[in-house]
Amino acid sequence: MECSFIYIETTDDQRILTMNEESKRVLGEEKESWKIEDCFDQWIVIQECMIQASLDGNDMIFIKQSKPNGVQAYAGIISEELTDLTMKVNEMERLNRHLDAIIENSYDGIYITDKNGITLRTNSAIERITNIPKEYYINKKTADLVKRGILEDSVTKKVLEKKRTVSVMQLNYLGRETLLTGNPVFNEDGEIESVVTNIRDLSDLSQLQQALREANELNKDYRREIERLRDHLAQTGDMTIIKSDRMVKIYEMAARIANADATVIFYGETGVGKDVLAKYMYQQSERSKSGKYIKINCGALPSELLESELFGYAGGAFTGANKNGKPGLFEMADNGILFLDEVGEMPMALQVKLLRVLQDKEIQRVGGTVSKKVNVRIIAATNRDLRKMVEEGEFREDLFYRLNVIPITIPPLRERREEILPLADLYLRQCNEKYGTYKQLDKELKSFLYQHAWPGNIRELANLIERITLLHMEDILGIEHLPSEYQLGEPVHQSEERTFLSLKEAAEHAERKALSLAAEQYHSTYEIAEALQTSQPTIVRKLKKYKIEL
Repeated sequence: MECSFIYIETTDDQRILTMNEESKRVLGEEKESWKIEDCFDQWIVIQECMIQASLDGNDMIFIKQSKPNGVQAYAGIISEELTDLTMKVNEMERLNRHLDAIIENSYDGIYITDKNGITLRTNSAIERITNIPKEYYINKKTADLVKRGILEDSVTKKVLEKKRTVSVMQLNYLGRETLLTGNPVFNEDGEIESVVTNIRDLSDLSQLQQALREANELNKDYRREIERLRDHLAQTGDMTIIKSDRMVKIYEMAARIANADATVIFYGETGVGKDVLAKYMYQQSERSKSGKYIKINCGALPSELLESELFGYAGGAFTGANKNGKPGLFEMADNGILFLDEVGEMPMALQVKLLRVLQDKEIQRVGGTVSKKVNVRIIAATNRDLRKMVEEGEFREDLFYRLNVIPITIPPLRERREEILPLADLYLRQCNEKYGTYKQLDKELKSFLYQHAWPGNIRELANLIERITLLHMEDILGIEHLPSEYQLGEPVHQSEERTFLSLKEAAEHAERKALSLAAEQYHSTYEIAEALQTSQPTIVRKLKKYKIEL
């Protein structure tokens, strides 16, 4: 490639005195008397007598020489080959910086020797592993380190002898177990020019493995405990069945707070199992060993009677009363749990007395003058919106906040359909044991039970199972044994004049029945669509309309 030669002389303060013709062409004649470094885009002093410069994308190398009278002579060349070489050097410097960063920041120790076993380089990790400064190793032969007891054995020597990767385990200078792996680096002639050894502290790895084993064991214990709890929740005695994820979480939370004294209130529709959950909390608590579980429906008794039931009455409190008085439910539930069902129906006057019990843990019998301390945990339940009742002035705000410490909302049965059929089987089994029968539910009836909305929730399901069990002699109960208000396609109340279905109702009845049968037989909406000769989106829409699930 063509090269250009540049020659420039400057004063001692770097101002240009003379330039050759090539310099004038490249720099311009007007640059005379300029400082030489100001004439270039880049002027880098590599060594005292060597400078790297660039101008308009052209790289140059100058050799500097001092002459008499303080004159400085600069001889340089411009070459495309020099530009390429400079780019390669810059790229190599960048790669070296990356390599340096990788080696230095490696968690394992890195130990590099030449073909004679002389240490060329190490990293800071080797100080952590051996407790010896990394500078100590530089320019020392591995054989000498073995002699001094710094190393137990020389991996480098084995790599040089075997010309392949070698791994050994040994104790280091501190007596810690280490794994050393030496890898040979070959030149173009296939000869080893260096050996790179990786040093890993196995004591750290052993500690991590031990911690991992302990964590796995703990995880297994947790899993066993969770499974035990889920199995326990899956059937809480003969009371109910817990299958849905929402209900499992509710029961798990109830178990966690069973021994707390904070007031709990259950929200939910009638018949969702609020009483069952309250009993479960009582059974899980320490209070089951020291006190009773007492339940009262606040909406089932007149105000006067409810007050005497809750608080008891003193002797001679009213005509016909026991002359010795009678303890109320608060006293009977001392050290136990009192479940106030339908607390939203409690009269305002009694709400004041209940508030005092919650605040002061004291009760006073009707007609009495002496207060008595009671240690009772209150669990309340309601199917009403207490917050709205507070806004409308039907429920005391201060009592609401005393009751609403831990609110738990129990979802209706229609939102936990995976529990419907297990519950039906449970109640059928209870009826069979109670009445000495051997009833079973056929598939069509089970499909109906699964799809029904159950406005009365679990209580409605239990009552229906008992009703059809008692009213019919057949051992196999089907959809034809349902009461008239449950029959598919028929309105709940039919007038005498209307004894037939409209075309729309008849079509919906047939459509629903066909979809129900297909949902039992097939496993996907695509299979159902193919069997019923319609589109998959139509099947999805119809299943959602009739609340049919695969």
